[in-house]
Amino acid sequence: MNTATTKRRRRRVLIAAVLALVLGTTGLYQLMNARSFQLAGELTHRVPTAEKVVALTFDDGPGEQTGEIIATLAEQRVRATFYVNGAQVAARPQDARALVAAGHELGNHTYSHRRMVFVGPSTVAEEVERTDVAIRSAGQRGDITFRPPTGKKLLALPLYLARTQRHTVMWDVEPDSGTTPTAAEIVAAVRERTRPGSIILLHPWFGGGANTRAALPGLVAGLREQGYRFVTVSELLALRDR
Repeated sequence: MNTATTKRRRRRVLIAAVLALVLGTTGLYQLMNARSFQLAGELTHRVPTAEKVVALTFDDGPGEQTGEIIATLAEQRVRATFYVNGAQVAARPQDARALVAAGHELGNHTYSHRRMVFVGPSTVAEEVERTDVAIRSAGQRGDITFRPPTGKKLLALPLYLARTQRHTVMWDVEPDSGTTPTAAEIVAAVRERTRPGSIILLHPWFGGGANTRAALPGLVAGLREQGYRFVTVSELLALRDR
């Protein structure tokens, strides 16, 4: 085999290896961020139903804005689901108890809000179990659903959730991610993207949370004008069994 042929073969092998690496990395990224799939256990990002029902969910917290959010939801007669961080519940137990007392549902969003990819089983267990304990101490009863921070999951987390029979809840509507939208933009995005059985993800606590909080009355009113009613995640999941 001459030198030129050898070089061409080596070049093809190198190109194939680079392509395999790129495709593998892309595949892992897509799997890690998939909203409607995980490698093990139950996952729901939206409940297929003809009923005009929607679940309003809030990630992170609780924080100092808890009272404001509870008051707004009470005025709108809406019960929501809050995916809380265990560390925040431990720091502000009175806020977590107030959410439960107001009729809202608490879900598990890990203890420290670390990304749950490339972590071992012991880390997963600690992050999930410590948060469950904090949630129970706030008075939450019934099953506790789980939502991974930033929606990222790969292998260890889904396997643990499947083994412990925890349900992963993602979302299909997220109007306040990325650049900070105005309250009006959040309302418009929710009206446009929501479908029967949608799970709406909102971030009311930090960063651009003020705009999200300001959008709540218009968001609720807009969906009610379209015929929607609001339920907790547990109530929404129960529709699957009808």
